[in-house]
Amino acid sequence: MLDASWPGFFKTLILPELPVSRIFPFFNSGFGRPTKELYTVLGVMVLQQTFDLTDEEACSQLAYNIQWHYALNITEESDSAKYICPKTLWTMRHIIAENGLDGDVFESVTRKLAEVFKVDTDQQRMDSVHIKSNMRRLGRIGIFVSGINKFLRNLKRQNADLLGSIPEKTLDKYLPEKSLQCFSMVKPSAAQKTLVSVGNDLCDLVMRFKDHPEVSAMHSYKQMERILNEQCNVVPEDGGPCVQVKPPREIPSSSLQNPSDPDASYCGHKGQGYQVQIMETYVATDDETIRGITLNLITHVQVGPAHESDANALLPAISATREIGLAPKEILADSLYGGDE
Repeated sequence: MLDASWPGFFKTLILPELPVSRIFPFFNSGFGRPTKELYTVLGVMVLQQTFDLTDEEACSQLAYNIQWHYALNITEESDSAKYICPKTLWTMRHIIAENGLDGDVFESVTRKLAEVFKVDTDQQRMDSVHIKSNMRRLGRIGIFVSGINKFLRNLKRQNADLLGSIPEKTLDKYLPEKSLQCFSMVKPSAAQKTLVSVGNDLCDLVMRFKDHPEVSAMHSYKQMERILNEQCNVVPEDGGPCVQVKPPREIPSSSLQNPSDPDASYCGHKGQGYQVQIMETYVATDDETIRGITLNLITHVQVGPAHESDANALLPAISATREIGLAPKEILADSLYGGDE
């Protein structure tokens, strides 16, 4: 029964295709039986996304669900063979994301599905979808305050001695967690004055540590620099730099939306987040019977900033599908794709 349903399909066709060899170099010999355990962990991650599970739920399915045991080819009855902790999943996900290995997983599985189901890739369609950031949307004051708070917390953790060089009023204002809540309650009538104030405070911190090699190399410091450049004009004066907050129309859509999610950008039509380009196969027919037995296979996925235009997405998609042998002969897409070409 298991062999004739999805666990058998996954065990026989998908599990062997997972690119474990690409992940193996990131683990040392102390990991246990690396190849076997990496197949299990990577397989769990694929099933987790397939069934839309949290880390805890995925670990629970691995521990108790016989379908998962069969799909992942776990034949041992020991608890150790059927148990991984949520932290292991988090670590694997971090390794995959940081090293761009998610594309390898997608491509290897997609190639196999196309082969097994004999998918006709000649005709494909392409469109984009907006994905909202998981981080809350911040106003301009919130972006300044969050950037300063993140920098001060990291500085306290890495170079606590340098906190003494920062004015105490600045530390009292931005270092406590409650500072984020306090600034969120600013009245509209005081918003512009507060924005100028936090802009000056951020500029002071940037200038204070710009010649300190360790601090200026910190990621949170570079984020403050980015906020300052995107949100303000700094005018040199005899008494020190004067910060002029830019009007909203001068803020680029690629500007930082939240220090906790630096890759998210802004689209004037759809808001803050990311844009995902998706290309899939399709059959150009109105016959419901044919459509019902035809697999529409996603052949290309590319995540990018929300502000990017669709015009530049077509050629990379064609190139990517050509590399894995799934390139289309004909593409259905909006007129924006391809720009003026």
